[in-house]
Amino acid sequence: MRVLKIFLILFMLFFASNQCSFANDISVDYNNGIYHIVLKGEKIKKKIRFISSEDLITNNEAHKRAGARLTVNAGYFDPKNGKTISYVVTDRSTSADPLFNPALLGNNFFKRHSAQILNRSEFRVLQCGNKYKYDITSHNSGIPFECALVTSAQAGPLVYPALKMEEEAFIVKDDEGNVIRESASVLHKTSRTIIGIKGKDECHILIITDENPMDLYDVQKLCKELNLDRAMAFDGGSSTSMNYKKDIEVISIKGDGAGRMLKSFMVVY
Repeated sequence: MRVLKIFLILFMLFFASNQCSFANDISVDYNNGIYHIVLKGEKIKKKIRFISSEDLITNNEAHKRAGARLTVNAGYFDPKNGKTISYVVTDRSTSADPLFNPALLGNNFFKRHSAQILNRSEFRVLQCGNKYKYDITSHNSGIPFECALVTSAQAGPLVYPALKMEEEAFIVKDDEGNVIRESASVLHKTSRTIIGIKGKDECHILIITDENPMDLYDVQKLCKELNLDRAMAFDGGSSTSMNYKKDIEVISIKGDGAGRMLKSFMVVY
């Protein structure tokens, strides 16, 4: 009987410890129209997965299908044909490839700037030995030696420490330095989904809502204030979406109230 009591006490302590760890690996704070989400620790890196839907679906639907704790919108897509404009890697295999988007391949702007567009920034989860790590880098950047790419989503542009709107073809300037083309409303204030890295074990997600719209210069300043090491944009504007458990749902009020139909998502189990 004494042995059984000791076993039960140890089991309860172990269970409580695990529950505490599980509860504290995601924190969600809200202030001044911005949700600041932090994924903490080593274990949660294994619970992150970028997915691409065959058909366009809402963030809420993706959240329910995945049975996720957290779901946010990820890469760019063509709303007319439902095809991706961003690379997505799911479970170590490419699940969304813009080179299979016929509308993109037939676009004159893409033809002129394909090298920049296909090499836009992406967020990666890598496995290096028995450790997992985050990275934000350009799509064509090599995988570090003894590491494997587990999952990733491309979008862009890189926001911090450098803002690479022109390098990633989000803005185009004429010979006199005037902006003649802008994509993804990078120069205008709108809602946004931003992902960043701080240290080795923190992933930061900023859901900048319609209540406090920002351009990317505002976002860069915010990332600096948060002491992030690197940060990039996911799709934003009316695509800005977040579901946390059954407690919080964020959609852009620019939509129809149900949330925009999207292509790719970051889910955290």
